[in-house]
Amino acid sequence: MSRLLTAFRQRFLRSIAFAILLTLISSLILPGATWASSSLGVDNGHLSSCPASDNCVVSQNADSKHAIDPIPYHVDRSAAREILLKVIGVVPRTEIVEQTDNYIHALSKSRIFKFVDDVEFYLPPHESVIHLRSASRVGESDLGVNRRRCEQIRLALRDLNI
Repeated sequence: MSRLLTAFRQRFLRSIAFAILLTLISSLILPGATWASSSLGVDNGHLSSCPASDNCVVSQNADSKHAIDPIPYHVDRSAAREILLKVIGVVPRTEIVEQTDNYIHALSKSRIFKFVDDVEFYLPPHESVIHLRSASRVGESDLGVNRRRCEQIRLALRDLNI
């Protein structure tokens, strides 16, 4: 009987320890979930600015922590848009959810936890650049994932000579 009781206590303590560990991890990853969907799109020719958290980059009106360069192109705007759509189409775990003549919104999910990032592209009518914004919907840090994704897209477009 005492062996059974000891085994039960060990299992119970492991379960409690696991629950505490999960709580700690989730509080580090998800401190104050911030759903970005309310700040999506183009307003007066600009993508939304980034929140204070470290999980966002934007090429318009950004502070130094969140700034990323826009992507220049040297073809006509509709060709640049079509090439951009093809590049986005091969980014792993990424799907385009909205597109207009000058705006593209895609969702990109992380491999393991399936966290969603909003990735936006804006092609202003009188500039030969693609402005971009990539932001995690939850958490404080993305360990640089949004910046790396944007830079990989930039490199792919440069390799395609747009």
